[in-house]
Amino acid sequence: MTAAAASVRSVKSYLGPLRQLMKQHSVQCYICASEDSHSSEYTAQVDKRREWLTGFTGSAGTAVVCLEEAHLFTDGRYHQQAAKELSSEWTLQKYGVPDVKNWQDWLTTLPTSTRIGLDPTLLPISDYNSLVSSLSSSNKATLVPIPTNLVDQVWESPLSEGGGGGKPQRPTEGVRMHEVRYAGMAMKDKVEAVRKEVRGKKAWGVVVSMLDEICWTLNLRGSDIPFNPVFFSYLVIPVSSPPTLFINIDKLSKEVYEYLEGEGVLIEPYESVVEYLEGVAKGFGADDKMIVPHTTNLALSLAVGLDKIDVVNPGPIGLLKAVKNATEIEGFRQSHLRDGVALTRYFSWLDRQLSSGGTKLTETEAANKLEELRSSLPLFQGLSFPTISSTGPNASVIHYQPPLVGSSVVEREAIYLCDSGAQFLDGTTDTTRTLHFGTPKPEEIRAYTRVLQGHIAIDQLIFPATTTGYILDAFARRALWEDGLDYRHGTGHGVGSFLNVHEGPHGIGTRLAYNNIKLKAGFTVSNEPGYYEEGKFGIRIENVVIVKRVERRNDFGGVGWLGFEHVTMVPIQTKLVDPALLNPKELKWLNDYNLEVRTKLTPLIEETGDKEALEWLREETKAISASP
Repeated sequence: MTAAAASVRSVKSYLGPLRQLMKQHSVQCYICASEDSHSSEYTAQVDKRREWLTGFTGSAGTAVVCLEEAHLFTDGRYHQQAAKELSSEWTLQKYGVPDVKNWQDWLTTLPTSTRIGLDPTLLPISDYNSLVSSLSSSNKATLVPIPTNLVDQVWESPLSEGGGGGKPQRPTEGVRMHEVRYAGMAMKDKVEAVRKEVRGKKAWGVVVSMLDEICWTLNLRGSDIPFNPVFFSYLVIPVSSPPTLFINIDKLSKEVYEYLEGEGVLIEPYESVVEYLEGVAKGFGADDKMIVPHTTNLALSLAVGLDKIDVVNPGPIGLLKAVKNATEIEGFRQSHLRDGVALTRYFSWLDRQLSSGGTKLTETEAANKLEELRSSLPLFQGLSFPTISSTGPNASVIHYQPPLVGSSVVEREAIYLCDSGAQFLDGTTDTTRTLHFGTPKPEEIRAYTRVLQGHIAIDQLIFPATTTGYILDAFARRALWEDGLDYRHGTGHGVGSFLNVHEGPHGIGTRLAYNNIKLKAGFTVSNEPGYYEEGKFGIRIENVVIVKRVERRNDFGGVGWLGFEHVTMVPIQTKLVDPALLNPKELKWLNDYNLEVRTKLTPLIEETGDKEALEWLREETKAISASP
């Protein structure tokens, strides 16, 4: 049984009470998004409202509940998963499929003057502004902010009343220091860099609500959200007075408290941020403005006043954080080398287990072995996301996660896709490899080779410094398009430095937002084209790369040129490659990459004493030649 099949449940008892509350507030629709008050992609259990309400466990999606129907909107990464996890009371809206609207556009098709309820702490100000505009010009529907979250009310109500019987508690884990030897820049310098950006916009200050941006600015880390070393807080940075951190003070040790105090940071309760912003705004002059990044929630924006905010995209910290400094870049190189050791040892071990024909291994048991190998590495802090350990048909589910109990047995004669990553003090890793431990089928080989060609195309690109990731995306798909193939996810996302594995504001993909951000030297981004044959197999090859400056013979327009440095060091399997499809440059790239991996990992694996892994590494990185 797959993870999706195992988790289907009835949500009828929850929709009924929710609709009763909707009627009490005179709203005909209610929005329940995946994110928390900080626009986090991954959330703490207490904030998994959409998952609790719908039964859909994917990280991205929005539920829209009406009095007579209920809809779940999600993108192509989760179409298969959502179709299996949703009950019959939900209509799945497969965003990305032709003629399927996103949830914002779908709201414009509702009957005239529909009242749409929402929690103002969970709706970003950018979504609110765009919705107000689109609704006013279409069906005249009205957005109705409701201070108390209606899903929470049902979740917290007794089982006897059709509720959830109580929500999980909000995490209270402590906050810890992130040393400058890993961060590469002191807190005071980061705060001053932020102030410089804010001064440039002639604003009073900036509201910071994204948790990774707060962690980056203050050189602190936490553990409130699984796999993401962040903590719940808000931060306000004025240009001419001390920053204020809003946090549960019990989370701060004496060391951290004194560090913040010594840096001049004021500390206030987490819940007091709205009252603080209301007080600040009352003292604003006619020309005073507060910068709020586009991800800031509506409640904070209303506290300042919609006429007193300057909504910016990206926020001042987003780009500062995205450009990694020299210390962070070296940390990425070193952390990926260590991670490559663990992955190579893991794939070697898995190959031996499957070849022996002995004990059968489930996807979950295999993933646990990988985590065990990683946990022994220096500076290891945990995984960066749940391991995608998938065999055969499960590999076609883009963000598949094997269940703890009842996951499929890894088959030797099926494709195995492993997408995994780790958090280290000096970097965050994210690597995908697709392998076949038996004899692959011709269609699997051809599809894999096309994906590899796309991966190589991105890795080898040299482009003007005016280029966006939106423009580069087509290079990753060109070879697949030749065979009429494609994939329903982006080609690359930013990666944090001991922070979130998915980091904005840049990326490589078809999202229009990616066309607003020019790639810069120091950006980290994944390179991960793929292909997924539903119900049969899935393929993805992912490296993390760093944008770097490149010297060319000429410099047309004087804009400068950029390329990529790959830091992921894990063999790319050649058994699944058809050399006849590769041109000479592509074949040379593959052989050179595998040689680089063997050269860099051999001494590190020798230190572990794992002779089997060394032999596997030698075999997997042998050069291949074009077919005669």
